[in-house]
Amino acid sequence: MIYLFTGDDTKKKRIAYDKFSNTFPKEVEKFFIIKNDFDPLQLESFLSSQGLFFTKCAVFFENAFEREEMKDYILSKLDQMSEAGNDFIFMTSKLNKPVLDAFKKARAEINVYELPKMAKEKYDNFILANDFGAKDKLNLWLHYRQAVDLGVSLEELVGILFWKAKDTLVKKSYGKFSETELKNFTSQISYLLPKARGEGIDAEIALEEFLLEFL
Repeated sequence: MIYLFTGDDTKKKRIAYDKFSNTFPKEVEKFFIIKNDFDPLQLESFLSSQGLFFTKCAVFFENAFEREEMKDYILSKLDQMSEAGNDFIFMTSKLNKPVLDAFKKARAEINVYELPKMAKEKYDNFILANDFGAKDKLNLWLHYRQAVDLGVSLEELVGILFWKAKDTLVKKSYGKFSETELKNFTSQISYLLPKARGEGIDAEIALEEFLLEFL
C-alpha cells in the first residue's frame, strides 16, 4: 500500500504524518530513506521479498522528489509498490498534477495539506540566508522562529541555508566563515532532519539548536 502526505501546510502535514507512522505495530520494521542515501537495489528488495528478520516493513521517504533521478525511479515503481506486501509512505512538498495523478493511478491513499494563500505570502526565506551569510545569530534565530510560526517547512529552511553555504563556497567569498566551517555546515545540515526524526528527536528544536551552536 502507498500513502502520500503532501502540500505546503507543513505543520498539519507533519502532525498527520507522525501520527500515522506511530500506528504501525512494533513487529513492523521501519526504514527511512533520504535523498542522499537512495539506493535502487535497496528499494527493489522491499518490492520483491520479505526481510530475513521481519515479515513486513514500512518504508518512509521524505522529500524523495527533490532529486530528479530519484523521482523518476520511484514513479516508475509505483505500480509495484501498490502490489507489494510492504507499505510505502511518502512525505513531500507540493506536487504537480502529473505526479499526483501517478499516485492516484497507483491507488495511493493521498493526504493533501495546503496553506491559505495569504499565509504563503508572508515570509521570504532569503531573509534567513542573509542572516546566515552575515553570521548574525540573533536575527537568524528571530527569523527562524518567525518562519516556523508562519508554517514554513523545515525542509525549505534547510534548503535555503544549504544553498547559501554552497553558493558561498563556490564563489569563495567566505566572509566571516572559514572554508572548513562551511563544508562542515553543508555536510551536517543535509542529514540533520532525517537523523533527528529517526532518533525520535523534535526536528524543529534540533535544527534551531544546530544553527545557534554553529553560529
